[in-house]
Amino acid sequence: MRSPRLAALELKRFGRGKLPRAALVAILLLPLLYGALYLWSFWDPYSRLDRIPVALVNEDRGATAGGQKINAGADITKGLRESAVFEWHEVSDEEAAAGVEDGTYYLSLTMPGDFSSRIASSSGDAPETGALKVRTNDGNNYIVGQISRTVFSEVRTAASTKSSRSFLDRIFISFSDIHDATAEAAKGAGQVKDGVDKAKKGSKSLADGLKDAKKGSGDLASGLKKLDKGAGDLETGSRQVAGGTQALADKVNGTAGRIRPFLKDNGKSIGDTARLVSHSVQAVRHDLDDLVRRAPLARSAAHIADDKLEALYKKECVDNPLPDPKACPVLKEAKVSADDVAKIADDLHELTKDNTGDLKKLDGQLATLQKQADALAKAAPHLDEDLEGAVKKINDLNSGAHKVAKGADTLHTGLTSAKTGSAGLDSGVGRLKKGAGELDGGLFRLADGSGELATGLHDGVEKIPDYDKQDRDRRTEVMADPVELASQSLHKAPNYGTGFAPYFIPLSLWVGAMVAYMLIQPLNRRALAAGASAWRIALAGWLPVAAIGVLQVAALMSVLHWGLGLQMARAAGTVGFLGLVTCCFAAIIQWLNARFGAAGRILVLAVLMLQLTSAGGTYPVQTSPGFFNAIHPFLPMTHVVEALRRLITGGGMGPVWQAVAVLTAFTVGALALTAVSARRKQVWTMDRLHPELSL
Repeated sequence: MRSPRLAALELKRFGRGKLPRAALVAILLLPLLYGALYLWSFWDPYSRLDRIPVALVNEDRGATAGGQKINAGADITKGLRESAVFEWHEVSDEEAAAGVEDGTYYLSLTMPGDFSSRIASSSGDAPETGALKVRTNDGNNYIVGQISRTVFSEVRTAASTKSSRSFLDRIFISFSDIHDATAEAAKGAGQVKDGVDKAKKGSKSLADGLKDAKKGSGDLASGLKKLDKGAGDLETGSRQVAGGTQALADKVNGTAGRIRPFLKDNGKSIGDTARLVSHSVQAVRHDLDDLVRRAPLARSAAHIADDKLEALYKKECVDNPLPDPKACPVLKEAKVSADDVAKIADDLHELTKDNTGDLKKLDGQLATLQKQADALAKAAPHLDEDLEGAVKKINDLNSGAHKVAKGADTLHTGLTSAKTGSAGLDSGVGRLKKGAGELDGGLFRLADGSGELATGLHDGVEKIPDYDKQDRDRRTEVMADPVELASQSLHKAPNYGTGFAPYFIPLSLWVGAMVAYMLIQPLNRRALAAGASAWRIALAGWLPVAAIGVLQVAALMSVLHWGLGLQMARAAGTVGFLGLVTCCFAAIIQWLNARFGAAGRILVLAVLMLQLTSAGGTYPVQTSPGFFNAIHPFLPMTHVVEALRRLITGGGMGPVWQAVAVLTAFTVGALALTAVSARRKQVWTMDRLHPELSL
């Protein structure tokens, strides 16, 4: 009898009564307990986190920073309640601690009283870190604690980002303030430069004016020097005349009695002397006329120089906010000297212009003296004839000559003082001229420096950013959260159940095959008794379970797809591959049972445990101890899990074809070993007649 017929006969046994039929149905549906039921229990747990009771404690008292009220605790509380991540319960800190301890709450989140104050301190002198306090209890549930760490890490990041935004916004506002202040400084520097340019222009005008003043003071000094010399000559001549007239008067008065013969004998000498006096007086009057003519010019020049120096001193040293410490003392000295010279020139002018003044009197006296001298010269030949008149005229002439000498002395003294003052004025104006040149040079360097300052500040204004509100918001957003995680999930599993399906589906099929061989003999006894070939015996025991396994695959995948909503990238490929998987598992479990008998059932469980722990179905196998990494490549479930991930969620088919090859090899190998075991079973031994262990 062929193997398929033997397999069919084996399956017909389950149709002979209700209990066998119920057992067959149970075998068919058993994988649903491990596959569908287990996956259903945590198909999408993250979508139901809002059912987890969590205590929320807000003790934050708020704070004020930059004139704005900060309530970070209230903001976070509002955001958490709106997000509905957990089932939040606002309680006190004592209630939260007690609830986490007794299991009322899985965990608690506390915002301390100084939470806002610490966040606001970022803009002060002593910044502090705000702390969110999380209290967990792994005795309630370890997984919830792990989930909470992820959730609260995002909460902390959001709070930190918001605090950073506020801090950075103030920084950008400060940048704008600095920009505005620098712009004002640049504007002020430009005004300083304009002022320095004007001062430089004024200093040049000052230098030019002092040059003219120096020329005028030089002319004044030269003119007064000439006047002083003329006055000296006038004083000397007048003294000589006074001496001559005095000698003449003394002689005439002393010898009045004897004068008549003398006059008669010396009439010619007396006439010559009188004419000499007349000529001398004429020369003196000429000098006085010259003095009268020059005095107004000297006064005008002195006042012009005095006014210029007065205005210059007021502009550069009184009104100027930046007086030159070198030029001002010299300028003040020259101003005082010019004022003195102007006063002397005024006195000289008053002396020459006043008809009743000393100079006018002197001129009148000179005119009288000249007239008297002319009269004496005219009368000298016949003086002896009029002695009395002659003596009176000589005495009058002597008196007038002494008055002229005294006036000439006074005039000479005044002109000498004026000459000295004009020399001082000329020297002071010379020093002022030199100082003005130095001032002009200094202002030239100051103009260059102020120009560089203004240019530098204007360039600085261009380099200092000035952000408007839109710019500040955009830059604050970037700098508060500068690194954005650009997460790209290739072939993303839509939920937790889909991600774990590649692990639990082969588990359920292994269990289904294992339970099937508890009801179906791994080796067909009729075939063994008939002496059939070992391969026919092996196939006869494998085909019924393989057929049941295919039905199990159909039932399981139908429930997962239409019941739970499992979406497969390659649905037909997944179902076909699972058919190969269940056939492979059936072959392996058949061999273990055929070869080891009752002990084989224990080995089936042991192999299942080894596969579950080394397949990498939950955590990557690299995180497991070295033993599991060592056996990982050599067990069939490892390749099944890898292939199902590509078939369900998508990806390259390389691992799938590799798994097909491995499973085919395991299937053929297991059937071959089962055939060997069948061959041995055809020989009866004492161990088979009296087994040591029976299940």
